[in-house]
Amino acid sequence: MKAIRRFTVRPVLPEPLRPLSDLARNLRWSWHAETRDLFQSVDPECWAASGNDPVRLLGSVSPGRLAELAEDRRFLRRLAAVAGDLHDYVTGERWYQDQSSELPTAVAYFSPEFGITAALPQYSGGLGILAGDHLKAASDLGVPLIGVGLLYRHGYFRQTLSRDGWQQEHYPVLDPNELPVALLKEADGTPAQVSIALPGGRQLHARVWLAQVGRVPLLMLDSDVEENDLGERGVTDRLYGGGSEHRLLQEMLLGIGGVRAVRTYCRLTGHPEPEVFHTNEGHAGFLGLERIAELCAAGMDFDPALEAVRAGTVFTTHTPVPAGIDRFDRELVAHHFGPDAELPDIEVGRILQLGMETYPGGEPNLFNMAVMGLRLGQRANGVSLLHGNVSREMFSGLWPGFDPDEVPITSVTNGVHAPTWVAPEVFRLGARQIGAQRTEDAMTVGGSDRWDAVAEIPDQDVWELRRNLREQLVTEVRDRLRTSWRQRGAGTAELGWIDGVLDPDVLTIGFARRVPSYKRLTLMLRDRDRLMDLLLHPERPIQIVVAGKAHPADDGGKRLVQELVRFADDPRVRHRIVFLPDYGMAMAQKLYPGCDIWLNNPLRPLEACGTSGMKAALNGCLNLSVLDGWWDEWFQPDFGWAIPTADGTGTDPDHRDDVEAAALYDLLEQRVTPRFYEQGQGGLPDRWIEMVRQTLSLLGPKVLAGRMVREYVERLYTPAAHAHRAMTPDAARELADWKARVRSAWHGVTVDHVETSAATPTAELGSTLSLRVRVGLGDLGPEDVEVQAVSGRVDSQDRIADASTVPLKPMGSPDPEGRWVYEGPLSLDRTGPYGYTVRILPAHRLLASSAELGLVAVPSQDVGEGAAGVLLR
Repeated sequence: MKAIRRFTVRPVLPEPLRPLSDLARNLRWSWHAETRDLFQSVDPECWAASGNDPVRLLGSVSPGRLAELAEDRRFLRRLAAVAGDLHDYVTGERWYQDQSSELPTAVAYFSPEFGITAALPQYSGGLGILAGDHLKAASDLGVPLIGVGLLYRHGYFRQTLSRDGWQQEHYPVLDPNELPVALLKEADGTPAQVSIALPGGRQLHARVWLAQVGRVPLLMLDSDVEENDLGERGVTDRLYGGGSEHRLLQEMLLGIGGVRAVRTYCRLTGHPEPEVFHTNEGHAGFLGLERIAELCAAGMDFDPALEAVRAGTVFTTHTPVPAGIDRFDRELVAHHFGPDAELPDIEVGRILQLGMETYPGGEPNLFNMAVMGLRLGQRANGVSLLHGNVSREMFSGLWPGFDPDEVPITSVTNGVHAPTWVAPEVFRLGARQIGAQRTEDAMTVGGSDRWDAVAEIPDQDVWELRRNLREQLVTEVRDRLRTSWRQRGAGTAELGWIDGVLDPDVLTIGFARRVPSYKRLTLMLRDRDRLMDLLLHPERPIQIVVAGKAHPADDGGKRLVQELVRFADDPRVRHRIVFLPDYGMAMAQKLYPGCDIWLNNPLRPLEACGTSGMKAALNGCLNLSVLDGWWDEWFQPDFGWAIPTADGTGTDPDHRDDVEAAALYDLLEQRVTPRFYEQGQGGLPDRWIEMVRQTLSLLGPKVLAGRMVREYVERLYTPAAHAHRAMTPDAARELADWKARVRSAWHGVTVDHVETSAATPTAELGSTLSLRVRVGLGDLGPEDVEVQAVSGRVDSQDRIADASTVPLKPMGSPDPEGRWVYEGPLSLDRTGPYGYTVRILPAHRLLASSAELGLVAVPSQDVGEGAAGVLLR
């Protein structure tokens, strides 16, 4: 019989065990080994059955066992120690508290998904895992962050396979009462709510669930409340589900409702109000509109409010392709704003202006969430050096007249939260070398360029660790494979072969990620005979563990999964290559440590960062990857291999795949497998072990989320907080008025004449030229602009590369025609073909970048000295 109603019965813990409840509700247990060990000791069988989830564990332990533990003095001592450690962790001073007082009082961090732990399945892939690692690292560093997301009642889908290998999706219902979250409540005990207005006078209501991530509160909005109609209740049903309007409502709730949830949380708890708002990808971009509306309600006009909001906003883009950005039809957006809907006091046209693709090549009828994010954020970044370059190219239309390298989008390379992803055995090896506290500090705070202590670990210990982790992975794979085949309809009698799947002494390659086409799940299958030879080599075999989910609407991705599964089902190779369905955090935490090689072969440059290889590296796994994302930035032959790419313009995609697959096979045959199996004098693969050592000592400190969050604090959050403080109402009005005046007068800004002291087309290195420029400023004055000399090497088309800029100074007052003369020196510091030009940019003390307005004046074709530039010998 089926129940007509479901609810959760919570255990009543004996008084001495009450701290267990607090420990279970703070997600620090997900990366704190001592807390997990304590919960395991409550009841090892229940712990395993609960999927290592303390909340579910406490709901399943028998009252008799609880009574027994309440009398167990040894257990109570351990409980007191772990509870005391958590108290010190959340209240003590950490890295952030040791910095100057100029840092932000608080930062609000918005993301559509957060991967904190498998026990809180609110993530689909890299974006969510990155957001979860960001929160954890902020907690470890003591950064006063408030996370903001949605609580999806179905999370992301669970994946199984049909008998013929086709992906099946399942959406189990999540009961928040069974999750490690608690309702945010008003002082009178009623659940706190936020709401947003819908067209036709309706309201979308949402409760706010609070997940405590160490020191960091994560607010998650949930529309499945009785006050909503059935349609509205389903707004937070699934992550990345539904059509355009469904996604728009999710993003309005995340952005607008999220700001309201932050205000509610700060009011109820006394948490400082955020000075900085960080938008993790464009999904949360509407948060800027809500903050503008707040300021307008306080008496500010739209334009000054826009400047005030921009000053304190950071926008991070994660996609290197326009197709990865949420875009909505302008009529759909217009329908949901204005007098009869949300933000009724803001003119709909002003809202639309922020997201429209009003630049060459843009779609004039589409509202682009990333474009809005960039227009509402004074500071923006990509997530690796290469992705920063790609983003500047991709969004350069927003800053016409500027070379892509001057587009004001910087980069902060992603990192991963080591305590989450490092196997306990790896941590223990480090602790044995330098002590547990120093190991923990090295993995969380970071700050050093290298982990030198790794050099002192004996080869034998490194190799035994790697084999132990590989052996654990073999056991895990067999268990998961057996479960998968049963789900596919196989009987127990058919599955004896699984006991021989994988070998703990064979070189193990991991490949696990989402399955969009650009990640090329099946590149390894390009030449199946060659792959079979590698898998079945009599002396140097390889084995491969593959996992990944295709988006439910992506049949192309599902076909790739099926193609891989069918190959892995072949009785000739199924002991050497496996596909594991339902890739998620729990699987990943076994997979990264157990692999010797982490394979990544995206189409360059379509991988924004790709952090899975970082997690593998922290466990001593070597990377074998296309030079894309973070690997392009940090690759060294000391700790991995680069797969050559055939990414010339006009390369046929099929031919490109053939060339790059052949390069992959060559590397495996000629360089990777020989090094793994080649034994030195002591009977160990000492050259391989040395690469593991280099990976840990040189790459380890770089890939930390602690390093990443410190960079955000120092390079983005702190300047944003300073800009926010400087942007008083008067300053915001001044800047808005100035921008309006400059935009309307810019047509009158011209470079009329340029001359130098150079009498010949050659000059000596180290000499200095005098530049003299006559410019027209129209209705503007020298205080509104900066006139610059731009110089550097020139190519055959006279384009300046590696440009350096020097400001020129106005001399005297304007001539009778209103023209100004500017002068300055030009130092010739490079040999070879060299050129210069002059340009005029808007200048104001409150601008974060001289490119901010997208305005520049340069000489026309008939201005200049006749020569392409100055040639140095």
